[in-house]
Amino acid sequence: MSLPRTVKIVEVGPRDGLQNEKQLVPAAVKVELIERLADAGLPAVEATSFVSPKWVPQMGDNTEVFKAIRKKEGVAYPVLAPNLKGFDAAVEAGATEVAVFGAASEAFSQKNINCSVAESIKRFEPVVCAALALDMKVRGYVSCVVGCPYEGAVAPQKVAEVAQRLFEMGCYEVSLGDTIGVGNPASVQRMIEACARHVPMAKLAGHYHDTYGMAVANVYASLQLGMRVFDSSVAGLGGCPYAAGASGNVATEDVVYLLNGLGIDTGIDMDKLLDAGQFILKHLGREPAAKSARALLAKRGAACP
Repeated sequence: MSLPRTVKIVEVGPRDGLQNEKQLVPAAVKVELIERLADAGLPAVEATSFVSPKWVPQMGDNTEVFKAIRKKEGVAYPVLAPNLKGFDAAVEAGATEVAVFGAASEAFSQKNINCSVAESIKRFEPVVCAALALDMKVRGYVSCVVGCPYEGAVAPQKVAEVAQRLFEMGCYEVSLGDTIGVGNPASVQRMIEACARHVPMAKLAGHYHDTYGMAVANVYASLQLGMRVFDSSVAGLGGCPYAAGASGNVATEDVVYLLNGLGIDTGIDMDKLLDAGQFILKHLGREPAAKSARALLAKRGAACP
């Protein structure tokens, strides 16, 4: 199959990337990061998560952040809303797109949210129904689509079953997450092929972590099957608190560099993207995880933070 001409990137840095940072990032910094990413041409920027601050302290300023964002026309600002309480708060803050999060691994689901995969999906139904009643878009996430830190390899058919359930429930798109980054092009393609038998390829997205350095290769392998939507995180921010050694999401800079090289249009300004990465890294006090960012910054004479 020929590669797609255009690809949509969903930027997850402000939510998925920052949620496990130990140091609390000021709301004003989060807002500026989101605005910089939108200005760089990202068509979707996951803004925050409406969950209990007891469980995710970093997202305790969700309402403040979301209301303060200078919304750019044509840009989506999805938020995570795993239950009706979170959904109601998201609606009150002005959200127009929400996301729900399930797992393909029974062990991970039990350890993470203390219920089975089937029970977790059942919990999402009221959120999805409430959102659709308000003509709001709902995005579904499936975690541990290749491997689980507790039970090892995850069968592709199990992933397909969860993806199909979320799609049939009303999710307009289902993001397939290699949460602990153990996937490789072969295992990722097997998983995608299983899912595509139940959910149209156009409704699937790839969400890969770079623990073993395979994330960009997995993006390319997914492109070969016709996938056209990918999640990524500016500067490679993020990680998984449930998996020792699991590094962050694939860096947006690395994905854009790959796609540019393949002649695939993303609509993203690399220079502005690099600046957005430098902005948040300065506040976190670290260097970029993205190798392309390091090389491009050195090339243009910019010092890493």
